[in-house]
Amino acid sequence: MCKPVLLTALFLGTTCACGLAAQEGPVSQNFPVNVLLIIGDDQGWTDFGFMGHPVIRTPHLDRVAAQSLVFTRGYVPSSLCRPSLASIITGLYPHQHRIVSNDPPLKDNPAERQALREEQIRYIDKAPTLPRLLAQQGYLSLQTGKWWEGHYSRGGFTRGMTHGDPARRGRHGDEGLRIGREGLEPIYRFIEECGERPFFIWYAPFLPHEPHNPPKELLDKYRDLAPSPRVAAYWAMCEWFDQTCGELLQYLERRGLAQRTLVVFVVDNGWIQNPDGPGFAPRSKRSPYDMGLRTPIMLRLPGVIEPLRDDQTPVSSVDIAPTILRLCGVEVPAEMPGVNLLDRQALARREAIFGAIFTHEAVDVHCPASSLIYRWCIEQWWKLIVPHPANVREGSIELFQLGEDPHETKNLAESHPEIVARLQTRLESWWGVPAEAGGNK
Repeated sequence: MCKPVLLTALFLGTTCACGLAAQEGPVSQNFPVNVLLIIGDDQGWTDFGFMGHPVIRTPHLDRVAAQSLVFTRGYVPSSLCRPSLASIITGLYPHQHRIVSNDPPLKDNPAERQALREEQIRYIDKAPTLPRLLAQQGYLSLQTGKWWEGHYSRGGFTRGMTHGDPARRGRHGDEGLRIGREGLEPIYRFIEECGERPFFIWYAPFLPHEPHNPPKELLDKYRDLAPSPRVAAYWAMCEWFDQTCGELLQYLERRGLAQRTLVVFVVDNGWIQNPDGPGFAPRSKRSPYDMGLRTPIMLRLPGVIEPLRDDQTPVSSVDIAPTILRLCGVEVPAEMPGVNLLDRQALARREAIFGAIFTHEAVDVHCPASSLIYRWCIEQWWKLIVPHPANVREGSIELFQLGEDPHETKNLAESHPEIVARLQTRLESWWGVPAEAGGNK
């Protein structure tokens, strides 16, 4: 047994998601849908023009937002890149796909540690990944950017950039991390090779992730606007990422593919830049707070998905896979817990979303609960954070009312014990067996 800033409606003049025409089941269209999945890397949910940032410029993603169904209250289940990315491509929570930490336990013997790393990667071999499922409908697929799970083919991709060879420093993307920073030619070549066949593209550039080394003209633009040089560099990286997205989207338009390509946008985890040095500030990446977990989630498919901004409904990145599959006419595996984001009735029926935070190095790669630090639950505007006593020396249950306190500054757990009890019950039901009892071995 093992143990931001308040949002305003910047377009469409609405903050609700009423009137969406989509119903349960596949959306009707008379063409095969290509899929471009854009995944930002280490970017705070506030750090986009369309999310209200007063300085950072993201004109290309702002344009996508104006053309998309946008959920501004999107969440990833875990605020660490590897488990988050694995959840996006599998539609499973980390404790389901079992990739909960970036790395295996620290070991004195490198060979032993590498063997454990390989055991982590083996979990993706068994998972219902998007590329494998879409291949049933004849899709070709391309991996670029961040990818932790060995050679790209292990995720079911038919093409890719990441070799994953540990002897050649393959760990979390290797050659794939050149995408975006060094241009987009591998994606252009892939699209040309696809011809008339539908495609799925995983565009997960190492942006705005450190190293924060933006082009000089972008850094100069923010140098006098930011509170410190470190923040200026991060802000410039956010715009650089936006520029690469614009280049890719403009290519689709030039090729006449934009009208039949589903564009999905999400960020793997949040970020608050440390103003005085490298790395992130507390309560962002690797934390259970919104600046680590929250992300806008956008879906654009002209003529099929009605542009609309939803500032009310909490949704999860585990919803992305079933949404893509339904749009592409592929049956959604029963083990996927997410809902179709185009199905307004399904979203209304869901009572809460969930997630868990785990250690950076796994305690035991065979037992997700051994690496657990926090679990969290959001019901409407209430958010509960529960620390796991085995891995949190000093911590208490926290309850926040996000509508009134979006930056989680007032812990209301003591004054609302009935809400704490209700959300704890939801957490245990979602997790399966109480973590304290060694659940999810």
